[in-house]
Amino acid sequence: MSATEAASARPAGSPANPADSPEDAAAAPRPAPGATPPRTPLAARAAAELVGTAALVAVVVGSGIQATDLTRDVGLQLLANSLATVFGLGVLIVLLGPVSGAHFNPAVTLAEWWTARRGGGGVTAREAAVYIPAQITGGIAGAILAGAMFGEPLVEWSTHERSAGHLLLGEVVATAGLILLIFGLARTDRLRFAPVAVASYIGAAYWFTSSTSFANPAVTIGRAFTDTFAGIAPSSVPGFVGAQLAGAVVGLALVALIFRPARTTEAHPAA
Repeated sequence: MSATEAASARPAGSPANPADSPEDAAAAPRPAPGATPPRTPLAARAAAELVGTAALVAVVVGSGIQATDLTRDVGLQLLANSLATVFGLGVLIVLLGPVSGAHFNPAVTLAEWWTARRGGGGVTAREAAVYIPAQITGGIAGAILAGAMFGEPLVEWSTHERSAGHLLLGEVVATAGLILLIFGLARTDRLRFAPVAVASYIGAAYWFTSSTSFANPAVTIGRAFTDTFAGIAPSSVPGFVGAQLAGAVVGLALVALIFRPARTTEAHPAA
């Protein structure tokens, strides 16, 4: 996630003005969740988002194929799929977070753009317009790569219909929780826990949501390209993406409601 424009004009860690005091630095706006180094080129960040999203989808789809090859027990298949996703996502956030912020998710990118638009730190509209196509391209590439590794057709439209209303509600809940977690960590200055926290949340949401927590438009689109355990029928994609975007809105509303800035108490003169 990108640093503010002001930060990009100077070396990381240096004050805006040599005369600035520590108090001034502490009062400066905080960077966006997982703020990227200020001089990381946009092309490098876009590449990190593409590669990271591709790797994430390859983990999800590939582990699903492996699980169905090893057992017919659907519970064990889901367990294997969720564990691989937890570990893979955590590693990817640690590796690529310092470069791009490790969004790997258009819903997260749009949420950050919205907070930046309203005065917070985050990606600009131009950066979001680069991130999102990179994420979608990565999602599709990851599904194709997983198919190639396991000898499956490179592109085979999924036949897994996921259009029931309770599944869409599951996607709203999963995405709202993800946005609340990421931006809540940012508001409380605990983003150092993001790799473990985000990966753990997605692993848990595999099990507590009816949809198994896609919570990501780019991953959803990529998973339409494979008719395997993790696939989703193309006809179900628009509903899932719409539910995810609605969940992002709900998540941002919850962040605004719960993580309000502390009020400062004005000192009253003695009588």
